[in-house]
This record gives sequence, structure tokens and C-alpha cells, in this order.
Amino acid sequence: MTTATDRRPPARHRAGRTAWRVPPAAPLLAAAWAGGIAVLALWWRDTGAVVGVAGWLTGAGRITGLLCGYMCAVLVALMARVPWVESRVGSDRAARWHASAGRWTIGLLLAHVLLIVLGYAAQAQVGALKELGTIVFDLPDMLKATAGALILLVVGYTSVRAVRRRMRYETWYHLHLLTYAAVFLGFSHQLAVGAEFVAHAPARAAWYTLYTGVACLVLYFRVLTPLRLNLRHRIRVEAAVREAPGVYSVWLRGRRLDRLGARPGQFLRWRFLTRGMWGASHPYSLSALPRDDLMRITVKTLGDHSAAVADLHPGTRVWAEGPYGALTAARRSRRKVLLIAGGTGITPLRTLFETLPAAPGDLTLLYRARTPEELALSEELEAIAAARGARLVYVLNDPDGSRARITADRLRATVPDVERHDVYLCGPRGLSLAVYDALRDAGVPTVRIHHESFEL
Repeated sequence: MTTATDRRPPARHRAGRTAWRVPPAAPLLAAAWAGGIAVLALWWRDTGAVVGVAGWLTGAGRITGLLCGYMCAVLVALMARVPWVESRVGSDRAARWHASAGRWTIGLLLAHVLLIVLGYAAQAQVGALKELGTIVFDLPDMLKATAGALILLVVGYTSVRAVRRRMRYETWYHLHLLTYAAVFLGFSHQLAVGAEFVAHAPARAAWYTLYTGVACLVLYFRVLTPLRLNLRHRIRVEAAVREAPGVYSVWLRGRRLDRLGARPGQFLRWRFLTRGMWGASHPYSLSALPRDDLMRITVKTLGDHSAAVADLHPGTRVWAEGPYGALTAARRSRRKVLLIAGGTGITPLRTLFETLPAAPGDLTLLYRARTPEELALSEELEAIAAARGARLVYVLNDPDGSRARITADRLRATVPDVERHDVYLCGPRGLSLAVYDALRDAGVPTVRIHHESFEL
């Protein structure tokens, strides 16, 4: 372990008190569950006695169909990138919710199709395949609904982790956008044949309100808000600068960038309008506080898109969306703070290291890298540490190349009262999981370990 700046905190400390807070996720989860219960109430109100196998199969098919329609709305709402959700709940948690909602939607869709076909077939006393053909070709809006269902199944299949890893991000991204088309195609089918809506105007109005509200969220936050941001700030590439092997900083020039609203620790989604890069947006953190006319991101070349960042030409137009992310000072609840970075996880933590209010000795940054050459932005970090009286500790591999691990014992040796700290953690998935376990073993409560992942 190599220490660049090692100023130990005073011997005596008093731990700050953690105020009781309602988790930001709680009201959203409560609203989602309440919506699901309301959907089940629609079925209950419109259903009399359930008789026989056909009745039970059809009833279960109606329930799964209603819940699938509701989950489609939830799924799209989670794609809207609502700033309150992105900045309070966290982009990574919102992405996990979206993935979970997608799995539920696909499961409910398959169950709905199977149960309805079997139920109708039992009622008509015909084979399931024959009844499937009758449903698809004879019922109102079923051809559109079938197309939408097939699109959802394709999107679901390409979102399986093993499949996703074999695809280019841009291909996956554009396939994922077809979710909007799938939901649109299935909407009219729900109202045309859903017994809960055909004869009940209030239920139809509620369903229209739900879907219209979700569509407005997507239109406003995915289209109009980014359009306004980019027309206002007019961002272009100023220069691409090598920081470390495979790590580049991109300086961006624009207008009134200090009014962008980005807080230390946040990121934006960037689309560089040049050949091979304009097709999809990628999340990169700000690695320096925005000035009036300049800001900076720092990128590690891990894929085709990030590798092309090194070759960006000055003057290249940039389309930005955001800012997003909850890895900010708002999560802090203790006086002492420990920042732990691995690789380019240093980018959001560098801005926090510079700006988090802290007395000398109350702020520590652990930076994990394999070699000294891979310590991106090290000169800046050392200058910040010296100016603030903060501790900066590098965790490097041994000279023989053996990996230096951040264990609970190492944490206690470096930060003896680590359990009294808020901890901000950012780095590759494997490192983050290992360090998270080490922090828990060292006595740091889960509520004070703040982490955000950019993995899709």
C-alpha cells in the first residue's frame, strides 16, 4: 500500500448522528403496489362466480393480462429517466427495477397467452392450436397485439445477461427502444376485448389516464428536456487528453455549463454526433466541476464506443442528457467520509473529493489501481488532498504483480474508525462487490455504503 498524502485525523472524534429518513424508494414502491392492487380490484368487481376448469383458466388469464398491461405502463415509466427518480433513488436502482419489471412483464404475458388459449379452448371444446388461430385472427386488434407480444419477447430475450454480453451495445439499445412500439400495439387490444373495460367507462378512463401519463413522462423527459438542454448549452468537443494507459479525458465547451445543474458525483448520457458514435448514448461521469464554458468527462477504453473517444476531433457536436445519479453529497449522514475508487470509478469520486464539506482529517480517499501508471488524475488528487488536509491512499499491486485486496483488516488499518464513516464506493463490479463485503465485515452499516453502478 502506497500513501501519497497521509495526514491522520485527530485522535478524538465524535460520531455524527444519523437522522431517520424515509427511503426515497419507499413511496414509489408503495404507489406501484397500490396500482397493482387496484388492477386486481378491476377483475374482482367485474367477475361473478368462477365455474369449472374453463372458468378458472379464463379468470387467471384475465388477471395475468390486466397485470401485464399494468406492468407495461410501469416498464415504460421506468424508461422515462424522471430526474427525481434518477437523482434520489439512483440510476442503477432504477435500471434494476426496470429489468425486474421486464421479467415480470414477460412472465405475465406468457402466462396470459397460455391461460387464455387453454381457457377458451376448454370452453369451446376445441384444440388449443385451433383456438389460438381463432383468437389471433378473429378477435378485435389481436393481430396488432400479437405483433406487440412478439416484439416484447424479442426484447426480453436480448436482455438476458448471457445474450446481452454477446451483442454490441448499440444493437441492444435500438432493439430495446422497440418496447415503446410493443406497448403501443398492445394498448388497443386491452380496451377492445378486456371485459373490465368494455362496459365500464371509469375503468377505461383510468387506463387511458395511466398510459397517457406515462407517455407524457417519456415525451417530456426523454425528448423535450434533452432538446432544451442542448439548444441552451450548445456543447462541442474541445479536446481529448490522455490521462493514463487506456484512459482519456474529454474537455467539452459550451455555454453556461455551470447552470447545467450537475452536482458532484453525477453523470450525463453522452452522444457524440460523429460517425460510429451517434447511434446510442453512453453514461460518463463528470470528472471536474463544470465552469461557465468548460466541463470534463474521463473515460476508460473498454468497448468500441469508449475506445473511439480518444479520436474525437475538436468541434464535434455533442448531445447530452441529464444530469443523473444519486452518488452525491445528499446521501451523506456522518461527519467523516471515506471514498473508495477503482479504475475510472475515480471520476465521480474526484469531484466529491474536491467538494464534500469536511474538516481536515475527516475525508479519506482510497484509490485502487494495478500500477502507478494507471492512477488517472493522480496529480489533481494529490493537490486536492494537500489543499484540504485530506488523506489520499493508493492501493497498488505488489512489485511481483500479486493483487492487493481491500479487506476488512486493511480498511481498519487504514481508517481505524471506518465504522463511523459514510462510504462512497465506485469501481468495476468485481471490485465493488468485494469491497462492499469487506466494509460490512469491518462494521459499516449497509445504509452508509453508497454505491452506484453504470453496468447495463
